[in-house]
Amino acid sequence: MSIRSEWVDLQAGDGTTMRAWVARPESKPRRGLLVFQEAFGVNAHIRDVTERYADAGFSAISPELYHRTAPGFDGKYSDFAAVMPHMQALTEQGLEQDVRAAFGWLEREQVADNAAAVGYCLGGRVAFLANSVVPLKAAASYYGGHIPPLLGRAGRLSGPMLFFWGGRDQHISEEQRKAVVQGVREADKVFVDVVFSDADHGFFCDARPSYQAAAAAQAWSLTQEFFNTYCRLL
Repeated sequence: MSIRSEWVDLQAGDGTTMRAWVARPESKPRRGLLVFQEAFGVNAHIRDVTERYADAGFSAISPELYHRTAPGFDGKYSDFAAVMPHMQALTEQGLEQDVRAAFGWLEREQVADNAAAVGYCLGGRVAFLANSVVPLKAAASYYGGHIPPLLGRAGRLSGPMLFFWGGRDQHISEEQRKAVVQGVREADKVFVDVVFSDADHGFFCDARPSYQAAAAAQAWSLTQEFFNTYCRLL
């Protein structure tokens, strides 16, 4: 499928300008997708993932979540210390504004009524938050850290959740995973919970040493099936 991709500028609710990478099919897209970055920014990998979803029929957008502290940030996987100040500067209020701004782009693309979200690492947490902020059909969270503090939002989830975890992930404990699942279950929301026992944090990213090809391929297929169920290509 032929796709178009480019950077666009959006206005967040606090008046700040947020750059976002967008990709959509040349043919008229019929569904939308919010793609949320890892901790390392909207880098080449996240842009590639956004384009892969466009090739699957989505009008997809990946907003730069660090736009308030480091516009254009492109972190190195070997230098997490450089990432920390920008992660720590994120707030729920700011992320809500960013989600709404990105969703506004989907509205202008006329696909917001058939939209989902996916996120990786930091973005896995934001995908969960986004599902409580805007009316999504579904959301997928790949190894999203620090979700338990957001579980007060579980009752507001608009669409089913798909969770992916790595069984060897030292950043997200089994207790945290169980807390997330229990919180969504108690809110009586639909979810799917998948643990790849032999995968580590970041297993989907083919630019990281923790990449696990088998888990990444299976997760991609499961995500497509999940989205095709709830966010159909009409």
